[in-house]
Amino acid sequence: MNNNALAFTALSREYCDTLASASSGSPSRFVGSMLKLLPRIYIAASDLKPSAAMLLEEEDDSWLNPVLDEQAYDDVRASVAVLMGEEDVFLEVFEEDMKYSETPVAASISESLADIYQQLFNFLYTVADSTDDVIDSAILAVRTSFKEFWSQTLLNVLRALNHLLAAGLLPADSDDEGMD
Repeated sequence: MNNNALAFTALSREYCDTLASASSGSPSRFVGSMLKLLPRIYIAASDLKPSAAMLLEEEDDSWLNPVLDEQAYDDVRASVAVLMGEEDVFLEVFEEDMKYSETPVAASISESLADIYQQLFNFLYTVADSTDDVIDSAILAVRTSFKEFWSQTLLNVLRALNHLLAAGLLPADSDDEGMD
C-alpha cells in the first residue's frame, strides 16, 4: 500500500471511530472534528491511486464487501441525529431533483455522514489483513464510489457543518476545540 493509501486508511479509521462515538461528545466538538477530518478525507480520496496493474482492469470488477448492516448504519445515523438535534437538517442545493422543484430539498447531516461512514467502514473491513490484490481492488472501488457518489455528499455536508459553526448555531463548550 502506498503512502497516500495508508493516509486514507488512517483517516477512514479516525472518521469511523469519531462517528461511532458521536453520542459521547458535544455537538460543537463533533462538528469541529468533522470540519477537520472531511477536507483531509476529500484530499486523500482524490489522490488515491491503485497499482498500475489494477488500473488496467475494469473498474466494474472492483467492489467493496458490503459488511455494514442496516442496523449498524441506522445506529450511527441516529446517534448523530440526536447529537445534532434540530440542526441536523439542511437545504440541499446540489440535489438532482432541485432542478424540477419549486420547493427546497432537505437533507440531513446525520444521513450524509452515515452514507460516508458506510463506504469507509466497508473499505476498512475489506483491506484489513488482505492481500495486495484485494487492497488494490478496494482502493479502486472506494476511489470509484468517491468520484461517483460520496464526494458530492462529503462537500454538501461540509458546507452545512461549516454554516453551523460560522453562524454560531452550536452551543459553546467550555473546552471547545472549534476551528483551532
